Amino acid sequence: MKKDSHAPRFLDELRKVPIVQVACEKSGISRNTVYRWLREDKEFAKEYAEAEAAGVEFVNDMSESQLLQLIKDRKFSAIRLWLTSNHKRFATKSLKSQSEKNTELSDDQKDTIKQALQYANLIKPDHE
Repeated sequence: MKKDSHAPRFLDELRKVPIVQVACEKSGISRNTVYRWLREDKEFAKEYAEAEAAGVEFVNDMSESQLLQLIKDRKFSAIRLWLTSNHKRFATKSLKSQSEKNTELSDDQKDTIKQALQYANLIKPDHE
């Protein structure tokens, strides 16, 4: 198979979806051919790595966009994922450090959680 004519299409597909099998199917190239090119051609290997990284970034951007939409739709799991990944106050702590600390909430902490749940319309306000 001619690499000069097929490799660019394969790399374009890899930039869209960084899954080798999908890029192979869409460009009409076998996985064996791609892996042979990777072994034999350092320039192709470099272009492959760049295309794969670009594909991962593209999927990450799409995923983050979808996550933000889920957050706007008040999906708790999306909100939790975002906060544990992006906010130091909500970052997941190791189990060891949690077990060493007092896990009882203070009255202020309980009130803060209750207010947050009320603002998010997850519980009814006290005055209703």
